[in-house]
Amino acid sequence: MINVVILNGGRGASSMIPCLLGTQGLNVTSVVNAYDDGKSTGEIRKFFGMLGPSDIRKVQELMLPVDDNDYKNNLNLFQYRFSKNIHRNKVFSKLHSFASGKTDDLVGISLKNKKVKETLKIFINEFLSGLEIIEYAEDRFFDFSDCSIMNCIYAGAFLACNRNIEQATIAIDRLFKLRGTVLPTSIENKKLVAQRENGKILYSEAEIVELRSNVRIDRLYLLDKNLKKDNFENLSNDDKSRYLEKHNCYVRISSGVKLALQQADIIIYSSGTQHSSLYPTYITTGLSQVIADNHSAYKVFITNIGADYETPRYKASDYIYGAYRYLNLSDKRSYDMNELFDVVLINNSTMKAKADETYVECDDKINNISVPIIIDDFESHSNPGKHNGDKVVETILNLYSNNLSL
Repeated sequence: MINVVILNGGRGASSMIPCLLGTQGLNVTSVVNAYDDGKSTGEIRKFFGMLGPSDIRKVQELMLPVDDNDYKNNLNLFQYRFSKNIHRNKVFSKLHSFASGKTDDLVGISLKNKKVKETLKIFINEFLSGLEIIEYAEDRFFDFSDCSIMNCIYAGAFLACNRNIEQATIAIDRLFKLRGTVLPTSIENKKLVAQRENGKILYSEAEIVELRSNVRIDRLYLLDKNLKKDNFENLSNDDKSRYLEKHNCYVRISSGVKLALQQADIIIYSSGTQHSSLYPTYITTGLSQVIADNHSAYKVFITNIGADYETPRYKASDYIYGAYRYLNLSDKRSYDMNELFDVVLINNSTMKAKADETYVECDDKINNISVPIIIDDFESHSNPGKHNGDKVVETILNLYSNNLSL
């Protein structure tokens, strides 16, 4: 069995993870940070003081066993969201009916597996009782608008697992007998903020995702609490930077991720949104050290196919050097690039399927990079702008096999 660990976000590896899972002989672990704070995930984080389960949930959805008799219902559960204008009393009625055993349907979804039903009842009860106390103590109501039912389940699992997001994630993994494992990079509940090159602050992960600009993000920070925007905006850019540097938190790698990386035969740095999904993972204290110290693992870095709003005008070398920079931010020692990467995969296809499609240019600066680079057509012809998961996985496994024979 080959142990594969992939560092990814919620959607960036969606073409690759199913191919890894579908390849016989691979044990797949996905490592995801949980700093998402947009929409219903942000509401869950505010009320329950926990990390955001959104990206974890999205990857777990990819790992649901398709041969399970309850697959369609499980998939519907992972994808279900309350309507934007739903009344809270209707939500409570649905949840209480299921949790009390009055109905076997959860939000209209029939679940056949007895263990799944009984465990979800526990998690829903934990969510409801916890929410009741929080709403009373804080004198405010939870907003169920467009809320994912799995976020509610995750909040209940978090409470049932002694407020440990890693244990809650493992509980969900085991409950649905997922084909792989998903782990959060850290169990420490921090807030992600960013500063652009012009000094502008992005006050949340949601702002990093939503506030688009041609001005690049210069630095990411993890804070204990949200900044008071009105007050912070009165500071000079230099004072903002000094404050963020002083209050930046260095979160520790979770025990599960550390063990997975120590045992990994292949480590993949996935493509994806860099500043909201990938770089926050790379600044986890201890992550780079475990990767560097695993001398037997084959380490593959994959650049994006298309530039996006988080990486304006990025060329291939920008992705490589950007990741390398963040991987060197949090540990006491610095690492050579060849300690962290064994090979870089860069796409050279430019199908131009969309008029506004911007492909990542393979620039001359890659010639200064000290690790081998493979440039090839890695784009999916059926889904332009996305990686061809089968080809990427086949390339990685061939490289790994060739490396073993050296």
